Amino acid sequence: MPAHPVSTYRLQIRAGFDLDAAAAVTGYLADLGVDTAYLSPLLQATRGSDHGYDVTDPTRVDADRGGPEALTRFSEAAREAGLGILADIVPNHMGISQPHENPWWWDVLTHGRASAHAPAFDIDWDHGDGRVLVPVLGAPLSEVLADIRIEPDPPPESASGLVRYFEHMLPLAPGSVREEDDLSTSEGVRAVLDRQKWELRFWQDEATNLNYRRFFAVTTLAAVRVERPEVFDAAHAEVLRWLREGLVDGLRVDHPDGLADPGGYLARLAEATEGAYVLVEKILERSAHEPGAEASEALPAWWATAGTTGYDALAEIERVLVDPAGEHPLTALDGVLRGTVPVWADMIHDTKRMIADSIQVAEIRRLVRCLPEPVDDAEDALAELLACFPTYRSYLPAGIDDLHHAVDEAVRRRPDLADAVAALVPMLSDGSLEVARRFEQTTGPVMAKGVEDTAFYRYTRLGSLTEVGGDPAVFSLSVPGFHAAWQRRQASWPHAMTTLSTHDTKRGEDVRARLDVLAELPGRWGQTLDALREVASTGNGPFDNLLWQAIVGAWPASPERLHAYAEKAAREAAEQTGWWQPDKVFEQRMHDLVDAAFGPAEPIVSRFVEEIRDAGWSNSLSAKLLQLAGPGVPDVYQGSELWETSLVDPDNRRPVDFGARERMLAELDAPGATHPPIDESGAAKLLVTSRALRLRRDRPELYTRYTPVTLVGDAADHAVAFDRGGAIAVATRLPIGLAARGGWGDTAVMLPEGTFVDVVTGRRVSGGVRPLADVLATYPVALLATEATDG
Repeated sequence: MPAHPVSTYRLQIRAGFDLDAAAAVTGYLADLGVDTAYLSPLLQATRGSDHGYDVTDPTRVDADRGGPEALTRFSEAAREAGLGILADIVPNHMGISQPHENPWWWDVLTHGRASAHAPAFDIDWDHGDGRVLVPVLGAPLSEVLADIRIEPDPPPESASGLVRYFEHMLPLAPGSVREEDDLSTSEGVRAVLDRQKWELRFWQDEATNLNYRRFFAVTTLAAVRVERPEVFDAAHAEVLRWLREGLVDGLRVDHPDGLADPGGYLARLAEATEGAYVLVEKILERSAHEPGAEASEALPAWWATAGTTGYDALAEIERVLVDPAGEHPLTALDGVLRGTVPVWADMIHDTKRMIADSIQVAEIRRLVRCLPEPVDDAEDALAELLACFPTYRSYLPAGIDDLHHAVDEAVRRRPDLADAVAALVPMLSDGSLEVARRFEQTTGPVMAKGVEDTAFYRYTRLGSLTEVGGDPAVFSLSVPGFHAAWQRRQASWPHAMTTLSTHDTKRGEDVRARLDVLAELPGRWGQTLDALREVASTGNGPFDNLLWQAIVGAWPASPERLHAYAEKAAREAAEQTGWWQPDKVFEQRMHDLVDAAFGPAEPIVSRFVEEIRDAGWSNSLSAKLLQLAGPGVPDVYQGSELWETSLVDPDNRRPVDFGARERMLAELDAPGATHPPIDESGAAKLLVTSRALRLRRDRPELYTRYTPVTLVGDAADHAVAFDRGGAIAVATRLPIGLAARGGWGDTAVMLPEGTFVDVVTGRRVSGGVRPLADVLATYPVALLATEATDG
């Protein structure tokens, strides 16, 4: 394998698609043109976990995913197929939803601060009475004592006795049950509970009274202190074995921003892996912007990484396919639906502040406890600073400008907190202080939960723009702006990943591609939405817009999928209903709306989908080609070589029919095969994907630079083209407008002299000034390669 992948293909490994099942598709991936298989987390996770990000034992490969023997078999199959292997790792947190499955956490709960594994977890032992707070009760302890059973005799799977509360099991501290304890009484049960190294709490206390750091607001994911050398070594021993024995070639690091020192962690990882290829899941704010606009956040240049996992590239591809003319009418429609036009900056301030005041209160109170000296109104001021922080985090001394921005904004919004903020600034600016380090770890959860998981479900002007890593206030990107962004990518991070769909995206790439068409037809969408809302409405206009867009974008989709999406979207938005206290009346209207899509509203939905479907497919093929031919390492999310019409997780982790894809690819490769039409089958997308991946893998000499290609003629703005050093990509944009003007007309692409082959269609194309009507006669995209010469 080269020092970096040429391309990757993401596989979600789980019990239903284990490492042996993955080994069976390695031949197909090689035939597709993939260079590297990219695997979701493999370490032992919570039983039944479909994603693997809740690791319970970092010392072994998950048994349900096949175990270590299956990893060896997969690696052998991948090598036989000529594939490299990239593995996803999770250094920030471990799963503790079932404590008995996590030997480290179980030992901490058994022995408390004296546990050999206590240093592995970020626990504030001095908060309360020195016990780990465990918020699993359905009500305060006094109300549920009768439901708690104490079993002092150790079962075979445990070295200690157990406490059971419904499905929850917790260990008894050695010697904590005494002869005088009457376990048949509430008093006896409470006496034993009081002697444990943990304290049972009502589950709703997790938001305000918790003494261990979590992943975001997920109480069942406990943060791990990999900044401690002994913890790093223990947590990475198995992963490093994979690299040492050649079972994998590189790593994708999940959420490094949660760590105490991401840069230090990556430096240690680089040393331990001897410089292996490493990517980081890192969201850069305002990644899509016009030249001259406020600068994007930059990936820290001192990090030992090849780059991010590509959300920044996703945002740029998306926006170059969005018609800027649609911004004003879609904004106006949004204003009519909600009675006012929202200001994105104000909306995310308010949603972030809501998160800080609710599910992040425990973390903020820990910040207050870390202050070297008391500050009046500290909790309120810290919450306001977190709500105003403009990026995921700082890395002191780098990022101090972001803190100053937050300070200025906090004082502007809350002048009553000026004194408290002024008192906090010196402490939050000093990277040697614990409060400053923990503040850096808290800005990310507030941003993620406040923006991606709340505001993205409220800001419904155009759903394709509310995607992870994107700023929906940035509506579109011009072709020159796109070229400038991708020239920077080629120059700065040429081996970073690029992506269109992931396990975290809110909508699959082809749902977004279809919704992008709404920017070209804002009036028609407004009329259609009015007609749909006359049939069924939740009573919340912006949410109706979000939900009907999801239905149109994913159509046809099963009722089960759409009902699940509607429930998650509504509860994440936290306006009319929520996870903690669902509003049954609103949710019934919401489900009635989804049912209407399959009943009285179905003709309206079908007619509108028919109207925009072909333009959506055009956008899909263009987005795919731009990604696969552009700078960076393109990743194909599992199954997305055909139409990817998933919605938010877990919908995007549905099983993939690899057999059907393998048969379809064989048909495309058969002698005499004709060019497939662009239709529901997705064969045209598979053709574009396979031909682009193969060219990139087989002829790397064609991918050495990024140079915009000149387009001339009246419709030149309807295409984007670039030369990678012999491979020239040409893609259509704004297809509705192109059709309205009668097609390409005299528009032409100016090619270098010579002869090219369009690897998508096999047609030969001469260099010079070539009409786009000829170059794009079969598909809305073309990938032209200079003809190979002997030697």
